[in-house]
Amino acid sequence: MPYSRQDHFFMKMCFHLAKNALGYTSPNPLVGSVVVKNGIVAGKGFHAQAGADHAEIVSLKKAAGKAAGATLYVNLEPCSHHGRTPPCVDAIINAGISRVVIAIADPNPLVAGKGIQKLRAAGINVTVGILEDRARHLNEVFIKHITTRQPFIAVKAAASLDGRIATAAGHSQWITGEKSRQFGHSLRQKYDAILTGIGTVLADDPLLTVRLNSGKTRNPVRIVLDSRAEIPVESKLVKTAKEIQTIIAVTSEALPGKIKTLTKLGCQILLANGENRKIDLEDCVQKIENIGVTSILVESGGTLAASFMENLLFDKLYLFSAPLIIGGEKAPSFIMGKGAVNLSQAIRLHRESICHLGDDLLCEYYPLPYTAPVAKTEAD
Repeated sequence: MPYSRQDHFFMKMCFHLAKNALGYTSPNPLVGSVVVKNGIVAGKGFHAQAGADHAEIVSLKKAAGKAAGATLYVNLEPCSHHGRTPPCVDAIINAGISRVVIAIADPNPLVAGKGIQKLRAAGINVTVGILEDRARHLNEVFIKHITTRQPFIAVKAAASLDGRIATAAGHSQWITGEKSRQFGHSLRQKYDAILTGIGTVLADDPLLTVRLNSGKTRNPVRIVLDSRAEIPVESKLVKTAKEIQTIIAVTSEALPGKIKTLTKLGCQILLANGENRKIDLEDCVQKIENIGVTSILVESGGTLAASFMENLLFDKLYLFSAPLIIGGEKAPSFIMGKGAVNLSQAIRLHRESICHLGDDLLCEYYPLPYTAPVAKTEAD
């Protein structure tokens, strides 16, 4: 159905509000809400973190006595069940809201159209579907996790124009510019966990924290795939494990003594299936989800990145491309692995966006065939 300019304007405001909580709402979605009466904002807000008031409640509280007869905009269907907080639909009905405009239905089976139905049953005019593609993109992590019970996995790579992540001698700092590196740190903050392999730890001794020039920061869980628990106890990750949650994923090949030492130093050990110094990625990813991680940002060398991509265990690729050519047959690529024998086996991608970061380019890709996650409901 057609929507007015006002509808588009205030729904975009919901998206903008929701983004204020990027990285802080997991496992909940990003939600913004605006209460509008006679074309004027009476109240607005966003869901700040799991357990806090939902966006609709925040906006209704700020609207106070002005909500009766007003329109409420929200980018995700209001909940109709008791979770950590009471149902939002009850508060909307009790406030006297006359119209609710929703971008997409909630894919959560506990909601999935029930909130829309309850609002309509109360005589409220409900419209659903405005800017729905943008709404799904905003909550792609939540939608993937709530519908599959698997984490959303993004692979991040920074490479030269010829796809190299270092010289043949191993020199890699810095391929991309300062703006790209700052953006990379902001990406870390958006995801529940950042994952790398033992090869990267041994080569670079990374800290894997969020270091931004301004604003508040939140460090993700740090995960290292290390089948034999070879990570040095003097590494930055182990030294800071008591301050920042650090998980070492190992297999039965790891020495019990080393596991005991790492545990004493603050690391958490995750035992995954695997053999011959290789971790079973599917098993490991599922066990990571079981401990509450809904999204993972993979920052690794080309071999591990290839394992995720060749096994189609990724939902998104962030590729930073710097305007330099490294060359050299032995210079490592951002993706190694077995590679395709013929082009029919190549990993094909859909480019979602492209932007300039100084002299660098950032392209966001999704694997093909790409189908945006859709919340199905009979209430539409």
